[in-house]
Amino acid sequence: CQGSNRCQPGVLLPVWQPDNPSLGDKAARAIVYFVAMMYMFLGVSIIADRFMASIEVITSKEKEITITKANGETSVGTVRIWNETVSNLTLMALGSSAPEILLSVIEVCGHNFQAGELGPGTIVGSAAFNMFVVIAVCVYVIPAGESRRIKHLRVFFVTASWSIFAYIWLYLILAVISPGVVQVWEALLTLIFFPLCVVFAWAADKRLLFYKYVYKRYRADPRSGIIIGTEGDLPKGIELDGGGGFPVPERREELDESRREVIQILKDLKQKHPEKELEQLVEMANYYALLHQQKSRAFYRIQATRMMTGAGNILKKHVAEFSKRSSTLLEVPSEGEEEEASCSKIFFEPCLYHCLENCGSVTLSVACEQGLEANHTFYVDYKTEDGSAKAGSDYEYSEGTLIFKPGETQKELKIGIIDDDIFEEDEHFFVRLLNLRVGDAEGMFEADSAEHPKGKLVAPLVATVTILDDDHAGIFTFQERLVHVSECQGVVEVKVVRSSGARGTVLLPYRTVEGTARGGGVDYEDACGELEFRNDET
Repeated sequence: CQGSNRCQPGVLLPVWQPDNPSLGDKAARAIVYFVAMMYMFLGVSIIADRFMASIEVITSKEKEITITKANGETSVGTVRIWNETVSNLTLMALGSSAPEILLSVIEVCGHNFQAGELGPGTIVGSAAFNMFVVIAVCVYVIPAGESRRIKHLRVFFVTASWSIFAYIWLYLILAVISPGVVQVWEALLTLIFFPLCVVFAWAADKRLLFYKYVYKRYRADPRSGIIIGTEGDLPKGIELDGGGGFPVPERREELDESRREVIQILKDLKQKHPEKELEQLVEMANYYALLHQQKSRAFYRIQATRMMTGAGNILKKHVAEFSKRSSTLLEVPSEGEEEEASCSKIFFEPCLYHCLENCGSVTLSVACEQGLEANHTFYVDYKTEDGSAKAGSDYEYSEGTLIFKPGETQKELKIGIIDDDIFEEDEHFFVRLLNLRVGDAEGMFEADSAEHPKGKLVAPLVATVTILDDDHAGIFTFQERLVHVSECQGVVEVKVVRSSGARGTVLLPYRTVEGTARGGGVDYEDACGELEFRNDET
């Protein structure tokens, strides 16, 4: 604050007098200003992240929809109320840019609506950084040999075009049309451009207007690792407007891809940790999915603030809750009011089964929770249904009737498993309960009231049986990663175990490699050879 550079009072705080402090006072003031700025920075960051968290809650709201399949069956699914593209361009952009917007507003209001030293660069610089630097870093950090796909290519083209137009428009109104002055009509027209950008992006996402005649294809760029999409005419054989060759909707393709990814995660975890139970694998898969799924800008801002303030990792905090919530998806809650205590309920317990291909058969358990009037006989049919496993080649087709007499609470049914010597992926099939009938104690059928039923089938009505293939050689690992021995021991034995399959005879080569210890008779004798694992030897 010397010479022509005079300190001006701030919006909230005045100038710290005197204007010409000594060197020691300057150092003390610098420390005070630095601590105060860091405190304010954390405060603004926490407030902004609270705002972002509330926006995430708003945009994550879902509603239930009824889907009618081609065979006439209906199922209930959930979709987000907010369109992803619209929420990213409006609420998410507002929340992530709130500090820059407020900083620009404070400066303009504090300078009698005259541009200060920050000026339009406060927002334009942040937007340019997001568009050029962030995209460049995202492309650069892709590992060699891997690729990434642009999910919404049409939306990307629309938003990129509007972003470039925004820079050109700002240059015109600030340097060409009215240099140094923003007129009212310019401000209003600039404001109108924003909803137009959102509408065009939404139309591109929904494939409305001319976008529905544009077909998206992808090609891999080996130099950058980005999967580049191209827009063009539909390939031959694909028709629009209900034609027989209409392509599968992108949403359905994305859903199928997500299912394949989840199945692959469970398979990989099962191979890496064959000793763990199903519940542990599900919990690990949930955490893996949370860690690798696509996240919004709001998540990363909130996560960074939590790490800076010592609040911890939000993913690890919620993984247990997420696991419990995901496990409840196996059960379908019944609609309407609770059934009376006199109504008996029949269901699979449990509904998930795993068996090896060479087990011969798998036994399923069906439970019957008897009501207060336990003097009825229940007849329930069952039948197998194909999944990835096919009847006749992977398992024996089976159907029949289970009879629950008064007082009986559990029945078992066996399904034959067909063994072969062909290597294949793990497969599954289903067993369904249906057609419940009620009889008296002597077994004679009697009418059942729809309003007050004596018994009913409740979820889970379908059991899933996964056949684990045993036709591969297996995975070979050391039983212990670290082995400690003394020099006087003479000989050390290291155990190798075989898991996830034990089919056939396998020769496993091995050799010693120098670390800090020297081979060749200095610290240890070199060893090399082959381990022979015979059929079913682990």
